[in-house]
Amino acid sequence: MRLKPDFNLKSIYDISIFNLKAREAEAVFFDLDSTVMRSKSGVFAPETLEFLSMLSKHFKIAIISNNNNKKYIEKARSQVNFPVIGSAKKPDIKVLLKTCKDMNVNPAHCAFVGDRPLTDILCARRAGMISVLVDSISREQEKKTVRFVRWVERLSIKK
Repeated sequence: MRLKPDFNLKSIYDISIFNLKAREAEAVFFDLDSTVMRSKSGVFAPETLEFLSMLSKHFKIAIISNNNNKKYIEKARSQVNFPVIGSAKKPDIKVLLKTCKDMNVNPAHCAFVGDRPLTDILCARRAGMISVLVDSISREQEKKTVRFVRWVERLSIKK
Protein backbone atom coordinates (compact mmCIF):
# COMPACT_ATOMS: atom_id res chain seq x y z
CA MET A 1 0.00 0.00 0.00
CA ARG A 2 1.37 3.41 -0.99
CA LEU A 3 0.48 5.18 2.26
CA LYS A 4 1.82 2.53 4.63
CA PRO A 5 5.03 3.91 6.14
CA ASP A 6 8.19 1.86 6.58
CA PHE A 7 8.19 2.90 10.23
CA ASN A 8 5.18 4.04 12.30
CA LEU A 9 6.48 5.63 15.51
CA LYS A 10 5.00 7.54 18.43
CA SER A 11 7.43 10.47 18.08
CA ILE A 12 10.63 11.65 16.44
CA TYR A 13 12.46 10.66 19.60
CA ASP A 14 11.69 7.00 18.81
CA ILE A 15 13.71 7.12 15.58
CA SER A 16 16.40 4.45 15.68
CA ILE A 17 19.78 5.34 14.22
CA PHE A 18 20.46 1.60 14.01
CA ASN A 19 17.30 0.92 11.96
CA LEU A 20 18.02 3.77 9.57
CA LYS A 21 21.66 2.71 9.16
CA ALA A 22 20.46 -0.86 8.50
CA ARG A 23 18.35 0.57 5.65
CA GLU A 24 21.50 2.41 4.39
CA ALA A 25 20.14 5.87 5.15
CA GLU A 26 22.59 8.73 4.69
CA ALA A 27 20.14 11.61 5.17
CA VAL A 28 17.01 12.26 7.20
CA PHE A 29 14.51 14.88 6.09
CA PHE A 30 11.77 16.13 8.40
CA ASP A 31 8.47 17.88 7.96
CA LEU A 32 8.35 21.06 10.10
CA ASP A 33 4.97 21.84 11.69
CA SER A 34 3.71 19.19 14.11
CA THR A 35 6.69 16.92 13.34
CA VAL A 36 9.71 18.74 14.81
CA MET A 37 8.02 21.96 15.90
CA ARG A 38 4.70 22.71 17.57
CA SER A 39 2.43 23.87 14.75
CA LYS A 40 2.63 27.60 14.00
CA SER A 41 4.96 28.22 16.96
CA GLY A 42 8.10 29.11 15.02
CA VAL A 43 10.25 27.81 17.86
CA PHE A 44 11.98 24.46 18.34
CA ALA A 45 11.81 22.91 21.80
CA PRO A 46 15.28 22.56 23.40
CA GLU A 47 14.95 18.76 23.47
CA THR A 48 14.14 18.74 19.75
CA LEU A 49 17.22 20.85 18.95
CA GLU A 50 19.32 18.48 21.03
CA PHE A 51 17.84 15.44 19.27
CA LEU A 52 18.40 16.94 15.79
CA SER A 53 21.96 17.86 16.73
CA MET A 54 22.64 14.29 17.86
CA LEU A 55 21.09 12.90 14.68
CA SER A 56 23.19 15.24 12.52
CA LYS A 57 26.32 13.44 13.76
CA HIS A 58 25.10 10.36 11.87
CA PHE A 59 23.08 11.74 8.94
CA LYS A 60 22.68 14.76 6.71
CA ILE A 61 19.59 16.63 7.92
CA ALA A 62 17.06 18.91 6.25
CA ILE A 63 13.58 20.18 7.05
CA ILE A 64 11.12 20.35 4.18
CA SER A 65 7.80 22.08 4.80
CA ASN A 66 4.71 23.02 2.85
CA ASN A 67 4.58 26.26 4.83
CA ASN A 68 5.05 29.16 2.41
CA ASN A 69 5.43 31.97 4.97
CA LYS A 70 8.98 33.18 4.25
CA LYS A 71 9.40 34.91 7.64
CA TYR A 72 8.27 31.77 9.46
CA ILE A 73 10.64 29.53 7.48
CA GLU A 74 13.49 32.00 8.05
CA LYS A 75 12.76 32.01 11.79
CA ALA A 76 13.00 28.20 11.83
CA ARG A 77 16.15 28.29 9.67
CA SER A 78 17.85 30.73 12.07
CA GLN A 79 17.67 28.16 14.89
CA VAL A 80 19.46 25.26 13.16
CA ASN A 81 22.60 24.50 11.18
CA PHE A 82 20.97 22.67 8.29
CA PRO A 83 18.60 23.54 5.44
CA VAL A 84 14.99 24.50 6.19
CA ILE A 85 13.01 24.66 2.96
CA GLY A 86 9.46 25.97 2.61
CA SER A 87 6.80 25.89 -0.11
CA ALA A 88 7.46 22.21 -0.85
CA LYS A 89 3.93 21.44 -2.06
CA LYS A 90 4.08 17.86 -0.75
CA PRO A 91 3.10 15.28 -1.92
CA ASP A 92 4.88 16.75 -4.97
CA ILE A 93 8.41 15.34 -4.91
CA LYS A 94 10.35 18.07 -6.76
CA VAL A 95 11.67 19.78 -3.62
CA LEU A 96 12.66 16.46 -2.02
CA LEU A 97 14.55 15.38 -5.12
CA LYS A 98 16.26 18.77 -5.47
CA THR A 99 17.33 18.59 -1.82
CA CYS A 100 18.76 15.12 -2.42
CA LYS A 101 20.70 16.44 -5.40
CA ASP A 102 21.93 19.48 -3.45
CA MET A 103 23.07 17.21 -0.59
CA ASN A 104 24.58 14.67 -3.01
CA VAL A 105 22.53 11.76 -1.71
CA ASN A 106 20.42 9.18 -3.52
CA PRO A 107 16.71 9.35 -2.56
CA ALA A 108 16.81 5.62 -1.78
CA HIS A 109 19.32 6.48 0.97
CA CYS A 110 17.09 9.13 2.55
CA ALA A 111 14.39 8.87 5.18
CA PHE A 112 11.52 11.31 5.31
CA VAL A 113 9.84 11.82 8.68
CA GLY A 114 6.42 13.41 8.92
CA ASP A 115 3.12 13.42 10.76
CA ARG A 116 0.73 13.23 7.79
CA PRO A 117 0.17 10.12 5.64
CA LEU A 118 -1.48 12.03 2.79
CA THR A 119 1.36 14.50 2.33
CA ASP A 120 4.56 13.37 4.04
CA ILE A 121 4.34 9.59 3.68
CA LEU A 122 2.91 9.72 0.16
CA CYS A 123 5.67 12.13 -0.83
CA ALA A 124 8.39 9.91 0.67
CA ARG A 125 7.00 6.82 -1.03
CA ARG A 126 6.71 8.58 -4.40
CA ALA A 127 10.33 9.76 -4.11
CA GLY A 128 11.58 6.26 -3.26
CA MET A 129 12.62 7.23 0.27
CA ILE A 130 12.34 5.43 3.57
CA SER A 131 9.10 6.70 5.12
CA VAL A 132 8.65 7.38 8.83
CA LEU A 133 5.27 8.37 10.24
CA VAL A 134 5.20 9.98 13.68
CA ASP A 135 2.42 11.39 15.78
CA SER A 136 2.25 15.16 16.25
CA ILE A 137 4.96 16.54 18.51
CA SER A 138 2.26 18.66 20.16
CA ARG A 139 -0.55 16.09 20.26
CA GLU A 140 -1.45 16.92 23.88
CA GLN A 141 -2.19 20.54 22.94
CA GLU A 142 -4.16 19.83 19.76
CA LYS A 143 -7.90 20.40 19.56
CA LYS A 144 -10.17 17.35 19.51
CA THR A 145 -11.19 18.11 15.93
CA VAL A 146 -7.54 18.06 14.79
CA ARG A 147 -6.96 14.76 16.63
CA PHE A 148 -10.07 13.33 14.95
CA VAL A 149 -8.86 14.34 11.47
CA ARG A 150 -5.47 12.75 12.22
CA TRP A 151 -7.21 9.55 13.33
CA VAL A 152 -9.29 9.46 10.14
CA GLU A 153 -6.24 10.10 7.98
CA ARG A 154 -4.38 7.24 9.67
CA LEU A 155 -7.20 4.86 8.74
CA SER A 156 -5.75 5.08 5.22
CA ILE A 157 -2.62 3.21 6.32
CA LYS A 158 -4.34 0.31 8.05
CA LYS A 159 -4.32 -3.02 6.26
